[in-house]
Amino acid sequence: MNLHVTNETSKLKTVVLGTAESNGPIPTLEEAYDPKSKEHIKAGTYPKEEDMVKEMEAVASVLKKYNVEVYRPKIIQDYNQIFTRDIAFVIDDKFIKSNILPDRGQEIEAIDHVLKQIDPSKIITLPEDAHIEGGDVMPMGDHIFVGTYKGKDYKNFITARTNLKAVEALQQIFPEKKIVSFSLKKSNTIAIDNALHLDCCFQPVGKDKAIIYKDGFLIEEEYQWLVDFFGNANIYEITRDEMYNMNSNIFSISEDVVISEKGFTRLNSWLREQGITVEEVPYAEISKQEGLLRCSTLPLIRE
Repeated sequence: MNLHVTNETSKLKTVVLGTAESNGPIPTLEEAYDPKSKEHIKAGTYPKEEDMVKEMEAVASVLKKYNVEVYRPKIIQDYNQIFTRDIAFVIDDKFIKSNILPDRGQEIEAIDHVLKQIDPSKIITLPEDAHIEGGDVMPMGDHIFVGTYKGKDYKNFITARTNLKAVEALQQIFPEKKIVSFSLKKSNTIAIDNALHLDCCFQPVGKDKAIIYKDGFLIEEEYQWLVDFFGNANIYEITRDEMYNMNSNIFSISEDVVISEKGFTRLNSWLREQGITVEEVPYAEISKQEGLLRCSTLPLIRE
């Protein structure tokens, strides 16, 4: 398999889509990895497996419609395998394994049938102290955008998934690219104030547009850098509630086609105004785990 991913929006050819099958029992509060899951565990509204399976199959059918080759993880009994973006990411022709929360180590093993098709020299394992998840990493041509948390209290945040050592490791792997890191706001307890990954508060879309949530960024100058990079006229600002509902976490099949949650009415209208086809799917149940469409997909090949 010849991997190729240089940005977020080129035409998608091959992808790994997660699975909600055999997702396991409702986690305890202690087992939950993020504040939004904790909210729903407390409220008794944590998503049911059958609902999440239906939502993911809706995405699979859209991908099939656009002739995308789709791989799925092997099912591990009673194990959450929805968010494949966390476990690895592709930049150019390299497959980079994430260093994720230790409890989630089996997820990469479940896509071994994919890894066996990739040249082993193209599969990169980062140093153990370089923590990273794919939701924080966005290739943008000659740039790589990385969400991170730089505070000395990094270890106190289960929601801080990517550290500076990982940013430095990426710079060594891709010396010809400009790595730009962005400090994100973190909260272990308040989901509406937590940017779990960069794609929870920012995502490029179309040819030159971007969705962004200003208050997901800890440092205003870093937010402003992104606005200047895309240009004010090309920026779509989402609200605090829209960030909480994961409006920036849609998924591009191409510059002209995105998959989006059907409830994102304001965003979907704006996307259509930009000439983008919006394939709407139900994904509100999966969003209760603080992840959405980009989180559940791992692109392997884009044109």
